[in-house]
Amino acid sequence: MLKRTNVESRLQAIREREWQDSQLSGLLQALQIQQSGRAVPTDLPIAESGDNDRDGRPGNPPNTFDFDLLETRRIYRLDQIRAVCIDYRLRFLDLKYFKPELPESARQAIADLENAHDTRLEGLKIIAPSRLFKLQDRDDPLLFVPLGNDYFYLVHKWGNDLHPLRRLLVWPFRNIANLTLVVLLVSYLVSLLVPGGLFSKNDSAAEFWIIFFFMFKSLAAVVIFYGFALGKNFNPAIWNSKYFNA
Repeated sequence: MLKRTNVESRLQAIREREWQDSQLSGLLQALQIQQSGRAVPTDLPIAESGDNDRDGRPGNPPNTFDFDLLETRRIYRLDQIRAVCIDYRLRFLDLKYFKPELPESARQAIADLENAHDTRLEGLKIIAPSRLFKLQDRDDPLLFVPLGNDYFYLVHKWGNDLHPLRRLLVWPFRNIANLTLVVLLVSYLVSLLVPGGLFSKNDSAAEFWIIFFFMFKSLAAVVIFYGFALGKNFNPAIWNSKYFNA
């Protein structure tokens, strides 16, 4: 009965907390000035250029647009995209790593944007769950094109929204502290299920904490083995990694 999570709506919520309409207009003006090759005035809201990706390779070049035709509601900054990807354990990768074929609606959106701006889009990127970069599925992909200076323009969204509990389910994988807290909590709950006096004649607090410590070590060992065996990592480390065992 819970409402599924729309990633585009979550991106919009983050952006609205940070930007006003006047700032978006100033951003478009700054990007337009930068595209022309002129120096951007310091009072315009342009970010420092992020021309390299996490591995030090050159990043995607900006595309040439008619900025008067762009919709400001579709412009997002890289750190806003990163925040959503970390919250929901999603990846933000180049289109070439996306295994499923683009639906006709996405192809049409690309063609419409290219025709409107008389250009050819380069550096297209997609937000999607990790499995969509390996297996065909239909969970909420978002297609972006770079504007330059770590700003991206949303070209098209298709497919289904995310499971409403996805953010909660992937919360333990945000960092080591979250994961440790979950293992402690699960260990405590499992320890409560062990009948009192099972290992001794007297039901004592000392027995409970010994059982709890044993449960914690066992669960922690399973989690560590699972993480190393399958090459898993925390959300901040994988959101823009093209490697399975990032």
